[in-house]
Amino acid sequence: MTDKIRTAWAITGSGHYLKECLTLAEQLPDVDLFLSKAAAEVLQVYGFPIKALKQRFKIFHDSTASAPPVGLFYEGIYEQLIVAPATSNSVAKMVCGISDSLVTNVYAQAGKCRIPSIVFACDAAPEMETEAPGGTVMVYPRRIDLENTQRLMDFEYTQVVTSLQSLKDAIGIPALCQNISSF
Repeated sequence: MTDKIRTAWAITGSGHYLKECLTLAEQLPDVDLFLSKAAAEVLQVYGFPIKALKQRFKIFHDSTASAPPVGLFYEGIYEQLIVAPATSNSVAKMVCGISDSLVTNVYAQAGKCRIPSIVFACDAAPEMETEAPGGTVMVYPRRIDLENTQRLMDFEYTQVVTSLQSLKDAIGIPALCQNISSF
């Protein structure tokens, strides 16, 4: 076990509050980013080059079938997992116990190690505004997406949050400081 306990922060392929999630991650000490393949693409589209993120975070990519970084959860390195933002696809996989991506695999391993997870589910209301690369758009999550978000709320060692404020509250950051971010 290491002397320094870290936070694992997983990002999926959503732009929903992506900048704000990165700003929150930046405010925490000792954060490692776990990126799904879609997250690596979306980060570039939204103007967050991986090279720049590597200056602040240790980054794990979804590049192997067995996802070796999940072994870190068994070594006592992480005190919590934050999945933010979490797409409806990742939430559905979590609900069904499918761990075929780096993000869903670290979520499964965190649960098996009884490490608390906070999941910021993107699809949480019948109508929502979200940030797209070209600006704000309206989205209308499907009933199945909303149902999966509700189902995940019953999982052990999992706290599902559905707003940026509830994410900040769950993490313990009282206010999003705009000046602290380099993003």
